[in-house]
Amino acid sequence: MGIEGTSISPVLTDSQWNRLVSYGAPIDAAVGDVLFASGDRWYDLILVETGAVDVVREKLRWVEETLIATLGERTFVGELGLLNGQRAFLTARVSQPGRMLRVDHDALQRMMAEDDELCDLMLRTLWARREELRKGPAAWTLKIIGSSRSREAVALRRYAERLDLVHTWVDTDDPERAAAFQSHGFTRHDLPVAIVQGENVLRATPGHLAELLGLAYAAEDDFTVDLAVVGAGPAGLAAAIYGASEGLRTVLLDSVAPGGQSAATSRIENYLGFPFGVSGDALTSQASLQAFKFGVRVVAPCEVMRLEHNGSELELTLTDGALVHSRAVVVATGVAYRSLDLDRWKDFEGAGIYYAASALELRQMAGSDVVVVGGANSAGQAALALAANGCHVRLVVRGNDLGRQMSSYLTDRIQEDPRIDVHTGTQVVGLNGDGELERVTLTGVAEGTVDCRGLFCFIGAEPATDWLTDVERDEHGFVHTGADVIGLGEPWRELGRMPLPFETSLPRVFAAGDVRRGSMKRVAAAVGEGSSAVASVHLALASADVFA
Repeated sequence: MGIEGTSISPVLTDSQWNRLVSYGAPIDAAVGDVLFASGDRWYDLILVETGAVDVVREKLRWVEETLIATLGERTFVGELGLLNGQRAFLTARVSQPGRMLRVDHDALQRMMAEDDELCDLMLRTLWARREELRKGPAAWTLKIIGSSRSREAVALRRYAERLDLVHTWVDTDDPERAAAFQSHGFTRHDLPVAIVQGENVLRATPGHLAELLGLAYAAEDDFTVDLAVVGAGPAGLAAAIYGASEGLRTVLLDSVAPGGQSAATSRIENYLGFPFGVSGDALTSQASLQAFKFGVRVVAPCEVMRLEHNGSELELTLTDGALVHSRAVVVATGVAYRSLDLDRWKDFEGAGIYYAASALELRQMAGSDVVVVGGANSAGQAALALAANGCHVRLVVRGNDLGRQMSSYLTDRIQEDPRIDVHTGTQVVGLNGDGELERVTLTGVAEGTVDCRGLFCFIGAEPATDWLTDVERDEHGFVHTGADVIGLGEPWRELGRMPLPFETSLPRVFAAGDVRRGSMKRVAAAVGEGSSAVASVHLALASADVFA
């Protein structure tokens, strides 16, 4: 974090420094002054004009305080949590007296909007610091302990990785870690355990972590926004970024974590601008950083259970009873993969059955026998990624033609890969294992029981729209928008207009991406729909005269 001459601690020109300090409020700092402490939320960026600041990981129950970095003159102190409201996990303490400046969150966002050069420098530095902090003792401030074959532990670990949290993972299935696990006094019933700043959270969930880290929706966040986006997949991220970049006060809510179905994809090869492909995780990370850049408030996990009109505002009710008030809403909740109707399916979810082939699953399955079920692009991409990771892959497709739903560039590579056996006209009909998946039974063209440590299921999806009780949907649950809307009631007569592109049967409520009837179920299309929906949001707000 304090290595001179690198992006972690950039050397600022006189012009850059003078522009940066113009956003700060000066303070005289004495030795021992704490500029921000572990646990602080929305803490200030610190500019060190003279003097020095020690950044430390505070004492934990089992280790002493550790110095992470010392930052001297013409540097700034802070990391990525400055942008998204995550509570500080390090403490900044003055080690040499001098003149320093505080840049609060509003001033930091103003600087990033007004000065492109400083914005790029700040983003690159904060991102580089977050990456560097993963490798050292700062990662001990959040420890996740659990079994890599546990559904709950995998969910917790995926949440930490999707939000790029600095953390340490302890796998209780690793014999070398078993003794350390037992020495803490934990039992299997306690798992997964999250140790946050030395405090134990037993049977931890992503929701627990979000509350402790300042990433949950809190009472202090209860203000009216211009745009609430529900769902943080490609469509939702695009809508939030475009809305915030065009001046809309925007909040992005997701029931799991940013990324949606794209984050479950190990390699996207047909997305514009990435000739060598891009992983869903990488695309999500960069999109999330863009959202922070423009001031989007990202909240996850945060599930919406109801949407209602409340006068000139729309009201979103969260599962914990909290309310989000907004002038417009973009629904981008996407779809959820279906499961197979088999005995013991629920027993093996997270213990051998997966709906994603992200970096997390690839690490767990390296070198194993696996089965991928499905005949569309997501199944093909998963099969290739697993094969490249040393797995023997059986691709099980119910239909007789692999190319009916899958892009030709994928089918060609799959058929040429000796590590992938393609079984068309075949289905999985049985699951076997003691505690975790070990074998599956196939029927059809291919018959018999085969070894299988991981079954990856990509057999179609259902729209996540059950909570939209007042929005017009088709027989499958996909949302009608624009010219497809059939029922135009009194609200539309009062407005004197038809639904705009991507607008649903409720005025100022829009839908984008996989959740929308007629959408193309591709990442690029979802990004285009999310950004295009924002153009309609502006028109709707202007026509309703509710946006100043």
